[in-house]
Amino acid sequence: MLLVAFVTLLVAVALQPPTSVVALDVHLLRQLAAKHNVTSILVFGDSSVDPGNNNFIKTEMKGNFPPYGENFINHKPTGRLCDGLLAPDYIAEAMGYPPIPAFLDPTLTQTDLTRGASFASAGSGYDDLTANISNVWSFTTQANYFLHYKIHLTKLVGPIESSKMINNAIFLMSMGSNDFLQNYLVDFTRQKQFTVEQYIEFLSHRMLYDAKMLHRLGAKRLVVVGVPPMGCMPLIKYLRGQKTCVDQLNQIAFSFNSKIIKNLELLQSKIGLKTIYVDAYSTIQEAIKNPRKFGFVEASLGCCGTGTYEYGETCKDMQVCKDPTKYVFWDAVHPTQRMYQIIVKKAIASISEEFLV
Repeated sequence: MLLVAFVTLLVAVALQPPTSVVALDVHLLRQLAAKHNVTSILVFGDSSVDPGNNNFIKTEMKGNFPPYGENFINHKPTGRLCDGLLAPDYIAEAMGYPPIPAFLDPTLTQTDLTRGASFASAGSGYDDLTANISNVWSFTTQANYFLHYKIHLTKLVGPIESSKMINNAIFLMSMGSNDFLQNYLVDFTRQKQFTVEQYIEFLSHRMLYDAKMLHRLGAKRLVVVGVPPMGCMPLIKYLRGQKTCVDQLNQIAFSFNSKIIKNLELLQSKIGLKTIYVDAYSTIQEAIKNPRKFGFVEASLGCCGTGTYEYGETCKDMQVCKDPTKYVFWDAVHPTQRMYQIIVKKAIASISEEFLV
């Protein structure tokens, strides 16, 4: 069991003609979101967007203990595998809302429901087998819990208003790394069925199927985060015994991302789903190659423990670096909240107003 895939909301590239793209700042995003009644964010995926659902699931894939949450509100570990906020939290902040709650959070309020929720589960992926390996929620299960969300929302605001809110919501999918690093490359089940190229094609079909499912459930706007350069994670370099990025894994990520982009173009042209592709791959590589450009000092090691292998349980109660804002990675897999913050700022600057209409 290697990792809970992190994905970041990095440079969002809207699949729209360049002339339609308006450089948005936080204030303009908030105005446009209000203008077009975009009032909620509905999140599906893995640890990059799980604010704590796994706290309530019988799995080892958790982060509800120190030092996780060190820089969160009241220094509280929430289940986010980060020192503080995740990317969806910063998107919510830009829209004037508090952090995105986990759907299983027992403190979830009626007001929270109207602003959206995360159904994500750390350790999940597009392949349901990936989730089964770690005993976490598959995308299929996440979608089923979204149906429960719709029932609660309908009881709260009525069927007409509920449908409007869901149609106007931003749907976000962020996963994929676990399918390779926690499944295909370490478990023989899929290796016996597929070559790497065939598995990439299999995942592509799963991603397309999942997106169409969300569309049938009411999604009109979909943001999909690409797989990051997996070979550059501190944990992967440590396991491979090298200090540089593992090119083989990066090529797998690049290949899969090209499939995602084509799928989003297809979804736009065939069913009219408004989509944005978030290029995690390119931006993380840029931050690693030129960290000082982003204000970082350390891009090879995580902030937790030795920074080489600690994440999740192995990071529990470990000493951390003095200044996480200077680090790209919080642990050996997941970014710091500072990295997420920079990423979301770039994402917002690349969103098309047409996406919000």
